[in-house]
Amino acid sequence: MKKQIQIQDHVLLLKHKKLDDKALEGLLNKYNISPKQLPKVYKKDPALREIEDVKAGDIIEIERDSPTANKTKFYRVVVDG
Repeated sequence: MKKQIQIQDHVLLLKHKKLDDKALEGLLNKYNISPKQLPKVYKKDPALREIEDVKAGDIIEIERDSPTANKTKFYRVVVDG
């Protein structure tokens, strides 16, 4: 019997969350960019499994620890695949 791995509980997985419309608008205005200019992440990425209603075009905020800034956030746009 094979054990099912719970990826969201893994110590190396970074915190992922979907941005709401207000946060998305603020991000795009702050950096004067469009979603097409952001790096991409596939909709089938295992880290996105636990986020509800993820669809192509959504923006995901990823938070990671930084030795100099304590916490660093970066953003990716969801694409089909």
